[in-house]
Amino acid sequence: MNDPGLTEHRDVLIVGAGLSGIGAAHHLQDAFPGRTYAILESRDAIGGTWDLFRYPGVRSDSDMYTLGYRFRPWTEAQAIADGPAILNYVRATAAEAGIDKHIRFGHRVKRASWSGDDARWTVEATGPDGQAVTLTCGFLLLCSGYYNYDHGYQPELPGIGNFGGQVVHPQFWPPDLDYAGKRVVVIGSGATAVTLVPAMAPTAAHVTMLQRSPTYVLAMPAEDGLANRLRKLLGTRRGYTATRWKNVAVTTLIYRLSRRRPDMIRGWIRKLAIDQLPAGYDVDTHFKPAYNPWDQRLCLVPDGDLFRAIKDGRASVATDRIATFTADGLRLESGAELPADIVVTATGLQLLALGGIELAVDGTPVRLPETMAYKGMMLSGVPNFAFTIGYTNASWTLKADLVSEFVCRLLKHMDARGYDTCVPVNDDPAVTEQPLLDFAAGYVLRSIDEFPKAGSRAPWRLAQNYARDVVTLRLGKIDDGSMRFKASRRRAAGREREPVRD
Repeated sequence: MNDPGLTEHRDVLIVGAGLSGIGAAHHLQDAFPGRTYAILESRDAIGGTWDLFRYPGVRSDSDMYTLGYRFRPWTEAQAIADGPAILNYVRATAAEAGIDKHIRFGHRVKRASWSGDDARWTVEATGPDGQAVTLTCGFLLLCSGYYNYDHGYQPELPGIGNFGGQVVHPQFWPPDLDYAGKRVVVIGSGATAVTLVPAMAPTAAHVTMLQRSPTYVLAMPAEDGLANRLRKLLGTRRGYTATRWKNVAVTTLIYRLSRRRPDMIRGWIRKLAIDQLPAGYDVDTHFKPAYNPWDQRLCLVPDGDLFRAIKDGRASVATDRIATFTADGLRLESGAELPADIVVTATGLQLLALGGIELAVDGTPVRLPETMAYKGMMLSGVPNFAFTIGYTNASWTLKADLVSEFVCRLLKHMDARGYDTCVPVNDDPAVTEQPLLDFAAGYVLRSIDEFPKAGSRAPWRLAQNYARDVVTLRLGKIDDGSMRFKASRRRAAGREREPVRD
């Protein structure tokens, strides 16, 4: 253990300066104006995902009234915002609250070690120039998401070496890529693909979305007319809150109906697609998935832009498998040929548990698959530690806000009772293991075994219900029997000098 007298110390260290990290910092400094904190960000800019992805049309597939922070209303007319608008929103939030002054850019956290005697984490990072940086903190909060920022998912593409054109992955989009008048094939059918196709179609000669199997694609208005009226009627903050809850209710209803009456929702989505595609279009081949709605995430397209591009003849969909690449395109298993000058491999993301950070508790390495997630945000047996993972069926920020609020409640509880250590403990043999993310998407299934487990009952069961989590995380008991508290020897020795703060 490094001598705290020689190592920079913060009460709280936040890892990640994206949407979650900036929100966590706002909650923290609002609840504890005198508490010290720092944000360690591996990249050189604020924004996380929204700074990383620069491909054409990049946008959210959630509405900004739920993707936005609870404490900072989204005031733009567009409900489905593009990447630059979201990035500006996050950066403005940081600047207005002075959070940007607490960020250490170019700091990639490698490992963190907990000392029970000192009730402190020692966090080791690599600095901007490759130098080793060490800090200590009383609480460690990971807001680094679960995507691997260094590597996207790249499946085996048969004969890719034959292709004479350019191959691009959306995660590493070349800023000077010229696709004007070019034939483009986008491989994939997820959120990235359905965004890229209509964004590139007006400039490219033609864009083809090549998918092995269809995805549910649901059109929604880019602007929320009711939200704009509520803002005028109720004012900015109240209108935002009303719209937020309205949208939570709508998405929750669609999700529940998808699970309970999948045939009804499947038929509804299919009818909406038929209404927006050309007459006689083969909807069942290209837009009828083999799985039920919300077995994987629905893809939202603002104002049906993907369907419009297909209807206008600027884009098309091919549902087939690649036999091989050729010099000037792709040959499919059906025998069809797809000519291409540019191929975009929108084949998915690679997950990375806890940003790849190695954890140890009192000298013992933490093996993530052997831990269980407490309330979807802390790890069994790991003290003074939390992480942010959003919902799979709703906006990420809904859960991120609640995680930050719960951490602040937890710290206040510890302050008021003279504790400096909290740790979730699962000693109930009736709790059985479940996947942390019960989601059939390929990017989840490829990596889920590297993640912590969830449990079969509360507080170890990961809820996918925002309204229920509001009650549990914002209002529920902190001392619930599974969370254990204590004062370390360091705290106990100085207790007479440390007044209890209510």
